[in-house]
Parts: sequence; C-alpha cells; structure tokens
Amino acid sequence: MENNRIAIGLDIGTTKIVAMIGRENEYGKIEVLGIGKAKSLGVKRGVVNNITQTIQSIQQAVDEAENVSGLKIDRVTVGIAGHHIRSIHHSDYITRQDAEEVIDDHDIENLINQVHKLVMLPGEEIIHVLPQEFKVDSQADITEPKGMYGGRLEANFHVVVGQVSQIKNIGRCVTSAGLELSNITLEPLASAEAVLSHEEKEAGVALIDIGGGTTDLAIFKDGIIRHTAVIPFGGNVITEDIKEGFSIIEKQAELLKIKFGSAWPGENKENEIVSIPGLRGREPKEITLKSLSQVIHARITEIVEQAYLEIKNYGHDTQNGKLIAGIVLTGGGAQVKHLKQLVEYITGMDTRIGYPNEHLAGGSDESLSSPVFATAVGLLMEGLAKMPPEKKEEKIEEVPVVEEPEPISHQEIEEIEPEISQTERKEETSKGEGKKSWLDKFTSGLKDFLNEAE
Repeated sequence: MENNRIAIGLDIGTTKIVAMIGRENEYGKIEVLGIGKAKSLGVKRGVVNNITQTIQSIQQAVDEAENVSGLKIDRVTVGIAGHHIRSIHHSDYITRQDAEEVIDDHDIENLINQVHKLVMLPGEEIIHVLPQEFKVDSQADITEPKGMYGGRLEANFHVVVGQVSQIKNIGRCVTSAGLELSNITLEPLASAEAVLSHEEKEAGVALIDIGGGTTDLAIFKDGIIRHTAVIPFGGNVITEDIKEGFSIIEKQAELLKIKFGSAWPGENKENEIVSIPGLRGREPKEITLKSLSQVIHARITEIVEQAYLEIKNYGHDTQNGKLIAGIVLTGGGAQVKHLKQLVEYITGMDTRIGYPNEHLAGGSDESLSSPVFATAVGLLMEGLAKMPPEKKEEKIEEVPVVEEPEPISHQEIEEIEPEISQTERKEETSKGEGKKSWLDKFTSGLKDFLNEAE
C-alpha cells in the first residue's frame, strides 16, 4: 500500500533544474525511481528572469525523470529561494473571550491569522508564519499551549517574506510546463529535512546550502527553525572570478574549479601547473593551482563570512543561542576541496558536509547521495509527507482489481469497507487537524491567486 505512494520534487535552481521521482519503501526510506536534470537557463540568483527558457528546462528535466522511471507524474513539490526572500521576527497576542475555556487549535489559528495581516512593503507577501515560543498570561516559554487555561495568548513568530511577482512567476512556469503545483517549500527547509538529524536540530545547528546563484541559511535550535536567510551569491561568482582572472571561457573555469580547485591555497605547491587549451589555434594557457586556489579562497571566504554574520545576528554568541552541533554544509558548492577546514578556521565552529544519503533506501545510486541533490531529496520527502489521503484510497481500490478478476460478493465488500474507513480515520487522526501547516494554506492560497491571474 505504502509502495504505491509516488511523488516528485522539482528543484528550480540557478545552475540546474532537477526533477526527482520517488516513493517511500516499507522502512520509511526514499526509493528514487527516476531523476532528470536540465541546464537552468532562465534563472538568475534564484529568481526566474526568462519564463520561456525556464518552462523548457522544467519540461526537459521532468520528461527525463519520467522516461527513466516509466511513470507519468503531474503533481510536483517545488522549492522557492532567491535573494528576494527575507525573514523577520514578530511578537503578537490575542485576548480570549473566555479565560475559563481551554486553549485549542482555533485560538492558535486566530493568532497566526493575525500575523498574516501584518503590513508588508509594496509587492511583498508573507510566505510562512512559524510560531516559536508561546506565552499564556504571564507564563512564558511554552512550546505547546493547547489544553491550558488563560485569557491572553501571546507568541514569538518567525515570519518569512517574499516578492509576490517572483512567487507567481514560479507558479506560472510550473503550470505552463503542464504540471500541477502540489506544494511550495522554502528551499533551505527542504535541504534541512534531507541532511539534518533530529538531534542536530535540538542541539542547535546552522545549515549553509551553497548553490549556484544563492547561498541559503537555516538555523535550528530546540527543534524549531529560528532564522532563515538567502545570501545573493553562490558558486557561480567563483566560476565568474576564475573566468575573468585567467581570461578563459566559463566551461573551462567551471571544470578547473571542480577538478583542481581548493579553498585552502596553502595546500598547493608553487610548481603545480595545469595547462588549458587555447581557443581556435591560440597558445595554451598555463595556470598555477596555487593562484587558482587563491581566487577560490577569496570568494568562498566572502560567502562564509556573510553566512557567519547571519549566524552571529541570530545570537550564536549568547548563552541561550549557542549552536552546539555547529555548521552543516551542503549544495553543489560544498564539494570544493578543503571547504570544511576553511569554514572551521573562519567560524571556530564544528563543521561537517551534509549528504542526503541517510534518508535514501539501500542500493540507491551513489551519485544521488551527493550534496548537489540535497534540496531535490528534501522536496521529494516533503511531497511524500504531504500526499493527500485520497491518493492512497485510489491505490487501495486498484490492488484487488488487478489481482482478483472475479466479482467480489456483497459479504466481502461489507468486510472490506470498515477496514478502509478505519484506515482513513487513522490517517486523518495521525495528520491531526491542528497540524495543518502554513504550507498547505499557502499552497491553496497560491493556487487561487494563480487561477485569478489567468
């Protein structure tokens, strides 16, 4: 039954677009059935700047994933990032009519809806409102206020804000590619889902996802997301610097960075040289690996220092805000040699490279456990977690039809029906009405928004 639950994660990045089709196996691990990649030509620094090219790239990636898996999928979970995203902290409260009644989901929803009414800058929209700690009357530091008595319910919120036009553009690209938008997830949250453990989130950890156009940061403490930020440059600026610094073409600069680059120039000796073929009969260029690493070091130091500034702004230096689990690096940029050592040197924090292989089923293709696919794996996991119950019901009914061609008697139907309704009830209660996330509300709101736009 679980094996028939199939979803697709679509990572619309600056360098590449990845479509990943997968399902959950009986052990709760992700079994990737197909993956498609396309060069991302219409996205710059995490935002769409050419709708037509982005639609073509999405179609190319999805077609490739469908051909590999032999499946046709029309509902996708998409990640959103880009330098237009910012986060703010906000406190709000509601006064309850009857303090003698216990606090329930309805009160929490009223409080969250009140935050959604915050006045934003023109053209901005609240994507995500996440309660952190609650306060009931004068009692502070409450993580779960449901079931308590009190007249005033207060909370601190982590609010993520983005440009309406950018969100609409991503939605338009997905729908124009013939796909249906199932969920939208903030990309640093998807990456965090794929590479961070529950213990790290509890202890306090900063995830730095170095992509092509942007570097995403997500900070967790006590199991709750505390801070998110998008730094508007990533691995592409390093390639650009190599290209300009050594007067070579972009393709060669990218290859140099991946094959010979290092974030720590001291590792290279002066006499280590790589020869680059010249263009159209020109003389080949000789580049010392030391000077190459110096260029990479300068840019990566800039990215890491920006991320570290955000970590300090969050309050890592304070007693309560200390991130015990340190830093986890992921994304394509995390593959640069000696990056871990450089980050530890700059920040003085424990660092590891985050691989999404923990959630992948045994026997998965080794290339899938690369940090490059962290966001795609996270989006796929999100898509599977948010699968609507009716999808499962369809599958339950399909199985007997394939295996049992003979008609089923009325008695058998009466025996099967209570089982199905029981399964439904279990799934509904396990989801919990109160757990209807901001994402579900945001996605349904976005769908209405896009339909009106049409």
